[in-house]
Amino acid sequence: MIEIKDYNELKNEGAEISLDDIVTFLHDHLDRFRDSKPDIRKALDYALSDAEGMGGFILIAREEKDIVGALVMNETGMSGYIPENILVYVAVDASRRGKGIGGKIVREALERAKGDVKLHVEHDNPAKRLYERLGFTSKYAEMRYSKR
Repeated sequence: MIEIKDYNELKNEGAEISLDDIVTFLHDHLDRFRDSKPDIRKALDYALSDAEGMGGFILIAREEKDIVGALVMNETGMSGYIPENILVYVAVDASRRGKGIGGKIVREALERAKGDVKLHVEHDNPAKRLYERLGFTSKYAEMRYSKR
């Protein structure tokens, strides 16, 4: 049976899950949509920060003691003109995809989030269909200018 819990809840219960474990899980299971491990770690640190204008949460889906899914939600601090939350990362163990774990963890995150939620998803990402089924709509095309 899959259980979904907040990272802080798991730590308070004595679970032996480190932030490095979550970074590695996300890096391994985001596949071609992954960011670097240091960038993933920044998002986790942001979610767990108590600093003004920061915060969020990390959800972990587990079967027994194995991580089978993870989600990172960051608060934007920009209520009104930008949704209050951004779903930064969600990944499901590649061997367990298609079994409803992704939908379950995203629904749990939407319930826990205070305010609206946005996310960025590439057009060819198979998870895009899940997000649409859950009620996400495409409002804008994201454009970026990179100085690199």
